[in-house]
Amino acid sequence: MRLENKTVLLGVSGGIAAYKSASLASMLVKDGADVRVILTEHAQEFIRPLTFESLTGHRCYCDLFAQDDEFKAPHIGLAQKADAIIIAPATANVVSKLACGIADDMLTTTVLASKAPKLIVPAMNSDMYLNPVTQENLAKLSSLGMEVITPDTGHLACGDEGIGKMPEPEVLYEHLLCVLAHEKDMTGMHVLVSAGPTQEALDPVRYLTNHSSGKMGYCLAKECMLRGADVTLITGKTNLNPPLHTEVVPVLSAQDMSTAIKEHSENADLILMAAAVADYRPENEASEKIKKTGENQTITLSPTEDILAYLGAHKKPGQYLCGFSMETENLVENSRKKLTEKKLDMIVANNVKEEGAGFETDTNIVTLITPDTEMELPLMSKEEAAGEILDQILSER
Repeated sequence: MRLENKTVLLGVSGGIAAYKSASLASMLVKDGADVRVILTEHAQEFIRPLTFESLTGHRCYCDLFAQDDEFKAPHIGLAQKADAIIIAPATANVVSKLACGIADDMLTTTVLASKAPKLIVPAMNSDMYLNPVTQENLAKLSSLGMEVITPDTGHLACGDEGIGKMPEPEVLYEHLLCVLAHEKDMTGMHVLVSAGPTQEALDPVRYLTNHSSGKMGYCLAKECMLRGADVTLITGKTNLNPPLHTEVVPVLSAQDMSTAIKEHSENADLILMAAAVADYRPENEASEKIKKTGENQTITLSPTEDILAYLGAHKKPGQYLCGFSMETENLVENSRKKLTEKKLDMIVANNVKEEGAGFETDTNIVTLITPDTEMELPLMSKEEAAGEILDQILSER
């Protein structure tokens, strides 16, 4: 559980989106967090304290002057205990009070007393959100170091269409993970990650590709981001949502990926090449003639560029290059040969013959190979494997 031993203070103010906050509280508890909830007076018109007390196992705080057995002064005790504070939803009224330093209820008083990271989730009618006063207040909160999460656009409770919807609990949970889930031991590092398959068009309908889901590369990108790195994710087509706070560069063909990788590799401290690039591409002349005329043509396939070998040959001083291999036989021997030939610092050998490993799964079995070491990891989730890979890389840099 990534939030074990972390205390999250969830502030809920008076908006219809308050019902989503119950789901957020549940997610956080399931991931090990100690969740404490403060409801404003108006929030209690939309959702009752008992809901949160049942989900979190703690009393719900509503009254600044209520007596408490745990804390002598609850607004101070909670402020000091919190590892992060999230206000979801944050109404225009609460945003205004926070921007002006007004502390006239349990929520605003506790926020004012806390040094913990603060996430503000505005949710309101579009005209209220876009009002210059609200925008100025949100900008001020950002300038004070609070993270203001942009609301979604869509159908609002008032019947209007526009910006102002509170993001789904899953999104807010990911924002909290960014703050709490990991020590920031990669702060200042620029990381380039490639992920997913490439596609090589044969004609207007057919193309060459592979079964890569992109899951391993996306887990690596997310883990790097959670550790504080600046991440660029170059990705073929997948069904995955990219991690927050990550620069995403979508590509289609192997040539697209090669061009993007070369462009973004110059300033990368760490390169993680997890993409499954198609080995062959059609000869352009025949393929283009099919596209233009529809005539049958014999298509000759040519090898695509070996971008991993290119990166190894053009590696910058201090740059760490990690490749990935999938072998059906002689896993370690063949992978070690690639490590040497392509001048890699590490290669992650995927054991595709074992159940629960390889393409399209949520788990993996890999062996981490460097010039001097071999480390075989047991079956684990791809998120866990990403963490192990980065731990090993950081121990060697």
